[in-house]
Amino acid sequence: MIDSPRVAFKRLDPQNNSDVPLPKYMTEEAAGMDIHAANDEPMTIAPGGVVLVPTGFSMALPKGFEAQIRPRSGLAVKHGIGIVNAPGTIDSDYRGEVKVALINFGPTPFTVNRNERIAQMIITRVWQAQITVVDELETTERGEGGFGHTGV
Repeated sequence: MIDSPRVAFKRLDPQNNSDVPLPKYMTEEAAGMDIHAANDEPMTIAPGGVVLVPTGFSMALPKGFEAQIRPRSGLAVKHGIGIVNAPGTIDSDYRGEVKVALINFGPTPFTVNRNERIAQMIITRVWQAQITVVDELETTERGEGGFGHTGV
């Protein structure tokens, strides 16, 4: 098992994107790497709107790992900015540009500027399940209890 997977980043269009930082951990114990916007022009997100923000990089993850793209808490709390498909998953065999689908849950337009930190990326281990079709499932104490069944 890999304790610390090696992730290879490729800067896309280095002549035009050399000013955009590649993902990096901002503190020694940070779980996620910050991702910066590589948009050429400011992108304004209307309330309820969604924009796909380029990052200027692609990457290669080891087999058996994924990258999860998650919202930044500061943008969420201060401006209502989230990620529409949070967490977004990047599979280990994807080699295209990483893009972030931001959504504006806030009441006012929000502008994404170049180099702004827009998301965080977590690298995590994944497994592909072995699928089995059965006629019956084993029973549990919970059974079919769904949303709110515990009173919470």
